[in-house]
Amino acid sequence: MRIWDVSPQMLCRNHLLGEHRELHAIWAILTEDKTGYSFHPETLRWVGKLPALYTRHEKLVKEMKNRGYNHNSPLDKKHAVGIKKQTKFVHSTKQQITILRSKNCNCAV
Repeated sequence: MRIWDVSPQMLCRNHLLGEHRELHAIWAILTEDKTGYSFHPETLRWVGKLPALYTRHEKLVKEMKNRGYNHNSPLDKKHAVGIKKQTKFVHSTKQQITILRSKNCNCAV
């Protein structure tokens, strides 16, 4: 599970779409009391920060649409309550860039 903290424009297709999928999983865990991965560090950092997670989703969707992908899975904004900015990180942005570079993918980092 990973929600990147770099611009979605930097992500390759696989990381962009993978993050979108995982973001929906985290959203479901936090808004529907699902239990899978509920204690994962990436999930825990979004507890109480659903507006920030919602904003990240909207940025991913914008980039997906810019690349010509269809998007048919909006989040219900009424659940976006709490803190509007993410300040907790599993890895710093700098570390995330290093991780992405090591993947040998097409991410523009």
